[in-house]
Amino acid sequence: MILDLIPEAARAAGLGALMKGAGKVTRYIPIPQPTLLVGPGSSVRLAEAIAGFGHGKLLIVTDAILAKLGILKGITAALDASGTPYAVFDEITPDAPIPLIERCMAFYRDEDCDAILAVGGGSSIDAAKAVCCAIANPRPLRKLAGYLKGRASPVTLYAVPTTAGTGSEVTVAAVISDPQKQDKIVIIDPRLVPRMAALDPSLMAGLPPPVTAATGIDALTHAVESFIGQWASEYTEGLSLAAVQMIFANLREAYSNGGNLVAREKMALASTYAGMAFTRANVGYVHAIAHQFGGRYHTPHGLANAMVLPHVLRYSAPDIVPRLAALAVRAGLGDESERDDELAEKFMAGVEQLNRDLGIPTTLEKLQEKDIPALARAACAEAETYPVPRYMTVKQCEALIRKLLPQKADKAEKAAASDKKAAAPKKSAPRKSTKKA
Repeated sequence: MILDLIPEAARAAGLGALMKGAGKVTRYIPIPQPTLLVGPGSSVRLAEAIAGFGHGKLLIVTDAILAKLGILKGITAALDASGTPYAVFDEITPDAPIPLIERCMAFYRDEDCDAILAVGGGSSIDAAKAVCCAIANPRPLRKLAGYLKGRASPVTLYAVPTTAGTGSEVTVAAVISDPQKQDKIVIIDPRLVPRMAALDPSLMAGLPPPVTAATGIDALTHAVESFIGQWASEYTEGLSLAAVQMIFANLREAYSNGGNLVAREKMALASTYAGMAFTRANVGYVHAIAHQFGGRYHTPHGLANAMVLPHVLRYSAPDIVPRLAALAVRAGLGDESERDDELAEKFMAGVEQLNRDLGIPTTLEKLQEKDIPALARAACAEAETYPVPRYMTVKQCEALIRKLLPQKADKAEKAAASDKKAAAPKKSAPRKSTKKA
C-alpha cells in the first residue's frame, strides 16, 4: 500500500488531519436509536411489546449458562402468554467464531424464524447482529466485514443486555472472531442497531464480581475514548461525561454488592450512554490493542480493555490534558479550581486505583514476547481508522504492550522478595560453648 511507503511520523500527522475532516462528516450520518425500556422487569415488558409486532416466529439467541440460570423464564413466559412462537439457540460463546455464527444461521432457517431477540452480553448481541446481517445478505461473513457491505436491510433485532459494558444494544457494529486467522472481524451498518432494547437490572444482579468489573471498565473505556478522540462533539461529550460520572459513582458498589439494583441500573444506563457516544465518536488504541489480544489469546474484551486503558491514557496524556482534567472533575476526583495538569494526573491515577479496587490484573498471562511485534503492527493498522488524539509508531506500541508481559511482574516480585530478604536481620550463628567436657 502507498501508506506503507510514508514515514510513520508523517503518516501520523496526515492521519490526524484526515480524521478531523472525517469527523465533521460522520456526525451527520443518520444512526437510529432503539426504543429503550429501563428498570426491573423491563425484559418482560419488551417480550410483551415484541408479541404485538406480529412476528411469525422469534429466535432467541443466548448462551448456555444464561439458559441454565433461568434468565429467559420471564421472557419466554410472556411470549407463551401472548401466543408468540419462538425457538432458542443457546450455544453462543465469548467472541463468537464464524462457524458458530453459521450454525446459528442454519438454525434460524430451519426454524423458519423472521426476527431475533438477543439475550446476553456483548458476544450474544454481536452474534445476533451478524446473523441478522448475513441472513439478509447471503455472503461469506468475511465479505460483510467493514462499512455498509450488506445491500439488504438486516433481519429485525431486539436486545436484552445482561452485562453493563459493551453497549452493543445501541451500537452499529457486530464484532465476531475468525479462528482461522486468529483475529476479529467487524461488521458495521447503522441498520444493525436493535429496534428495541431492555435494560433490566434484575437480570444483572447475579453477575460475578470479575465480570462486573471487566464489563464496567469496558463501558468506561468507551466513554473515555469517545471523549478524548477527534470526533467528539457536544452531543457525544455529554453522553461520555454522564457515563463516566455514573461509572465512578456506581461500579464499586455493583462489584461488591451485586444485588443493589439501583447501582446495576445506573451501570446499565452508563453502558448505553457510552455505547451511544462511541457509535458517533469512535474508539482508539485501547480497543485496537485489546482486539488483538482477543483474536490471538481469546482474552475477554472487557478485561483486555481494562488492562490496556491506563497505559494508553499515559501515552496520550501530553495531547489531552484539558480533556483528562474535565473527566477528573466529572468523575468526582478533583475540583475545577485545580490546575489542568493536576486534574489530568488525578484522573489517570483514579483509573489505576479503580482497576486495583476491582481486582483487574496488571499483566496478561498469555502474552508472549515473540508475539508483540505482530500484535503491535495489527493494532497500529487498526488504529489508523480511528480518530485517536495521538498516534503511535509500531515501536511505541510494542513498548506499551511489553508493559503487560507477565514476566515483568514475576521479576518485580522476585526483586521485591530479594530486597526484603536482604533487609531482614541476619540470624546469628549459634555460639560455641567454651566449657570443657
